[in-house]
Amino acid sequence: MYLEHPSYLSPGDTAWQITAATLVGLQSVPGLAILYGGIVKKKWALNSAMMVFYAFAAVLITWMLCGFSIAFGNPVHLGPGILSGLFGWPRPVMSAIDSIGQANIPLLNGIMPAFAFPQSALIYFQFVFAAITPILLAGGVLGRMNFKAWIIFVPIWSALVYSVGAFMLWGGGWLAQLGAVDYSGGYVIHVAAGISGFVAAAVIGPRLFADRVDFPPNNLIMAMAGAGLLWLGWNGFNGGDPYFANQDMAAAVINTNLATAAALLTWLFMDMAFLGRASMVGAINGMICGLVAITPAAGFLNGWGALILGVTAGMIPWITMNKIGPKTWLSKIDDTLGVLHTHAVAGAVGGLMVGLLGDPRMVLYYGAGKTPDISVDGLLYGGGFTQLWHQLIALVVIVVYNAVMTFVILKLLGVFIPLRMSDADLEIGDYAIHKEDPIPGVMGAPIENLVPNKPAWDGPDTVGPATHYPPAGTD
Repeated sequence: MYLEHPSYLSPGDTAWQITAATLVGLQSVPGLAILYGGIVKKKWALNSAMMVFYAFAAVLITWMLCGFSIAFGNPVHLGPGILSGLFGWPRPVMSAIDSIGQANIPLLNGIMPAFAFPQSALIYFQFVFAAITPILLAGGVLGRMNFKAWIIFVPIWSALVYSVGAFMLWGGGWLAQLGAVDYSGGYVIHVAAGISGFVAAAVIGPRLFADRVDFPPNNLIMAMAGAGLLWLGWNGFNGGDPYFANQDMAAAVINTNLATAAALLTWLFMDMAFLGRASMVGAINGMICGLVAITPAAGFLNGWGALILGVTAGMIPWITMNKIGPKTWLSKIDDTLGVLHTHAVAGAVGGLMVGLLGDPRMVLYYGAGKTPDISVDGLLYGGGFTQLWHQLIALVVIVVYNAVMTFVILKLLGVFIPLRMSDADLEIGDYAIHKEDPIPGVMGAPIENLVPNKPAWDGPDTVGPATHYPPAGTD
């Protein structure tokens, strides 16, 4: 007699976990690669997409060698209290037991239901979250970061910054023990990416002045396709985080889409009311803010809460991006895609509103016997200020830790390698960095390659983005 799987395993939960992880992976490749390639200036389309592809691969290797265990492993006891809940022991997770043994997060044993899928499903599910975070961070430095510096920065940042934040909130670390919650990454992923991207933009320096004042989208239809993958992929982002195919998973999915639609429409209407136009870029920003804001709250809010959160997520980041940012010191930092507003601000809004709108009737896990259900009791549902206070503490910790660590990593890295490309390379873009053009004949490649059946041009090997093709006299 044979059994198809061990007794602990639920085929339904296992299948959903892998499916949800795949949806999240599609948000990065190809989702954000397409979105970035379409939303940036034409000469940066390939470089932006390459930053996404590289980060996805590099984080997986880092995650398997040490990242997962730092985020979800046995804690390193550096001392009493907080010092025993900062991060896990780094080790590879590639043994047979890591592949087919029952999933396990040591500090969560006994305080949530036992996992019904193998550890490999948990490792892969959490990997796609780890991968998308530096990819989102990249939105702050597109159009000037040295690709070689990016190659080194990503694995270091992933292991020392992302994994530590994940442990503190998701791996049972001290912020989780305090009582702070983050349903699916509003703090761990989005506030972290937004703050780190903004700090990186400040350290690396701005784009060329010409690119700052004139940075038209390369292809908005392509950007919209990437945004669509991001939106629907978010069903796995928030739907997978109960770790079970249960009632709260379904609620998290509908709340995700409701809040996103509300935020998109709110941003769109504010664009029309105050800027006089219905902007596709604005609609994408509103969509992203809705997705980000609902992420820390998806399974803790009822439908009314999700709707209110979506409207708030469309309004507050719009104000910070369009009204506050341009009139304050924030405008001095060249945050290419505005990740401070669309990720850090939106993630903070969502995380704090858990403390206001958390509905105790939205049960994540049911308690048996005298064991209480697991849910969140927000201020407006009689829970007092406790949850809101815990959410605020977690927000401050994630902001400070990410800002300081990102600054230190980049400053140390900058001692050994330039963080910013040379102005000469910035003038050309993709071809100067990768010696490839995303659309042959458009940017920067040798003239004989750009203009078929034309005689070779007896001049410089490359031409800048302002030069017309073919140059005068080549006929």
